[in-house]
Amino acid sequence: MSPKRPLRAMLLGALALFGAGTAWAQLLPQGPVGGVLDGLGRIGSEALGTTLRMVEGTARTAKALANARLDRLQRLVRANGDLLEMTVLGPAVKGEIVAVDPEPAVIDAALDAGFEIVSEERIEGLHLRSVTLAVPRGFSVDRAMALLTRIAPGGEFAPNHLHLQSGRAAAIMLAGAAAAQGGGAPARIGIIDGGVAAHPSLGNVEQRGFVAGAPAPSAHGTAVASLAVGRSPMRSAAPGEPLLVADVYGRDPKGGNAVAIARALGFLADRRVKVIGMSLVGPPNPLVAKAIGQAMARGIHVVAAVGNDGPAAPPAFPASYKGVVAVTGVDGRDRALVEAGRSLHLDFAAPGADLAAASARGGLVPVRGTSYAVPLVAARLARASLDAIASEARDLGPKGPDTIYGRGLVCGACRTPIGKK
Repeated sequence: MSPKRPLRAMLLGALALFGAGTAWAQLLPQGPVGGVLDGLGRIGSEALGTTLRMVEGTARTAKALANARLDRLQRLVRANGDLLEMTVLGPAVKGEIVAVDPEPAVIDAALDAGFEIVSEERIEGLHLRSVTLAVPRGFSVDRAMALLTRIAPGGEFAPNHLHLQSGRAAAIMLAGAAAAQGGGAPARIGIIDGGVAAHPSLGNVEQRGFVAGAPAPSAHGTAVASLAVGRSPMRSAAPGEPLLVADVYGRDPKGGNAVAIARALGFLADRRVKVIGMSLVGPPNPLVAKAIGQAMARGIHVVAAVGNDGPAAPPAFPASYKGVVAVTGVDGRDRALVEAGRSLHLDFAAPGADLAAASARGGLVPVRGTSYAVPLVAARLARASLDAIASEARDLGPKGPDTIYGRGLVCGACRTPIGKK
């Protein structure tokens, strides 16, 4: 066998690994085949060496992003060890499991096994009931989940997982910042995020909190809101449009939990928004999945980010739920962000770097992350149909829908230059 054959196999294997559903494929040669093959159809050794080095580099970067994600989650749990614990799928509220629409027999079985009812509620705006159970003494959430699955196989249970914001910003909440005020006019756009601070570019913003200390002004929520509806100097997707904000973070270390998100979805569904933007990422969770499914059944579009943990991270949720509009971000040269995560499907790309957004302390600030692509698609969708957006999306990468850019770039002109006053 030619010594080049093993190298070719390595290259093709690497291309398959990084090209199937990942943003890393953009780093590989995208030009004519002649850029990699010589005139006789053989792989040129120089081009092959360069390509393999690029593949190895992207593999190292993917691993670094995955390691950084795990480290970040572990630090979050360590810092709040009395409130949170790490489960097999990620951080969750310590000692709690949520039963989703449980039958009486399911709850009886749980109580007989030593679980206790912490709270029970019907989610406002949705036909959804949740019962939060305290796990038996000495049980981890994972061990308690395994027990419930065994003793109540007909039940549907979920840890109260945390969902984290998917964009670079300052601290989640900012002490002393004033909250945006508004309300009155019906809103077609809702966002589930942190609270929104008062800012000259933001007008009609109504907020409600779903965790302790919410609504509380935050850097992330303010930036996301300004990209959706901010007025000049912002180049937002729907300038001046009324906005309804559900703050699921507030000042609560347990912010972003599944129960809070389900409540937020119910609130926004009850207010009959047309579209809900979710710039957050977590593991698959039956409570959140059912709440999103019921919101979509009412004709509401849900738009979510693929996250920023790279292609080696698990698929992002809620972006990966069926029917959710999954969004990735691109930089100022329309290249997919190298840190962009992945979902089980991808619908659109939008600006997610080399742009400015409203600062919670006034003025504008540079932002980066797939978080900031979501409000551009969501607000655009509030003013047009999904089919219209798909037809207007500018195709990037390979011709037609692909796993890097989805159906193309939406709101490419919605990029407020960094440094703009």
